[in-house]
Amino acid sequence: MKKHYAKFLTTPPQGAVFRAKTPEAVITAYKSGKVMFQGAAPDKASQKWVTEAVTSYKSVNHKRQPSAHGFAPDPTLFAKNHIGTDEAGTGDYFGPITVAGVYLNKQQIQQLQDIGVTDSKTLTDAKIRQLASTIMKLQIPYSLLILHNEKYNQLQKKGWSQGKMKAMLHQHVIGNLVKKIGNVSLEGIVIDQFCEPAIYQRHIRSENLSLISNTYFLTKAESYSTPVAAGSIIARASFLKEMDSLSEQVGIELPKGASKKVDQTIAKIINANGESILHKLAKTHFANTKKARNYL
Repeated sequence: MKKHYAKFLTTPPQGAVFRAKTPEAVITAYKSGKVMFQGAAPDKASQKWVTEAVTSYKSVNHKRQPSAHGFAPDPTLFAKNHIGTDEAGTGDYFGPITVAGVYLNKQQIQQLQDIGVTDSKTLTDAKIRQLASTIMKLQIPYSLLILHNEKYNQLQKKGWSQGKMKAMLHQHVIGNLVKKIGNVSLEGIVIDQFCEPAIYQRHIRSENLSLISNTYFLTKAESYSTPVAAGSIIARASFLKEMDSLSEQVGIELPKGASKKVDQTIAKIINANGESILHKLAKTHFANTKKARNYL
């Protein structure tokens, strides 16, 4: 991209690989891989790269298919009526796991793209909250499940891996959505892949569930599928809301992630409320629980 815009390059902002100003748009590419198109006609400027990305994905997917898991979707599905699911909170010590799924038809896919629905990892928390609210107001079919910490910790002690918990949540979200949309056209289901499809199937089979036909798995699916991106936004917004509620309950702002700051916050909570409260707030099997003892 930088070579393509060589004639239009300007001084990039901090953290950017390049910035270019063309008659159509201002294009800023960041080290994270995110590219922003702003200005007079950003959609027109970005369309070339969207088309190229899908073509590239199709080419790469075709080459690796013989050794892949066989559940990769055809890129043409991304423009058709389909369901997408994604989750949030899995790597965070505090807070629940949230999983959301969204069904979009062709017209709704374009509608959500137009309002800025994209990979939630490239959006601020404020933008995620705003987009989630907008999606819900549009009465787009979605399903959201929250695995609260007490239940999470109970399942973990029963021997459930986090992978099994996520698989069951995704599968129930899909089942809920399929019932909700009824007999409308459904070309496929895309799950943002967090484990190999064979392992996913093993998890849900152990609880007497099975894959619905035309279910596909794809890593970083939110970069390709608008329903997955929308599901990611709803799941993340729900996680943020739950974190707000838990922070209010304990009287301390709970940090996201699993950093040293999290360890220090755990110690403060234990000193003020005792360790048992962590079962309501956190995924207690994370190593942070033990690390926090260094700050007591």
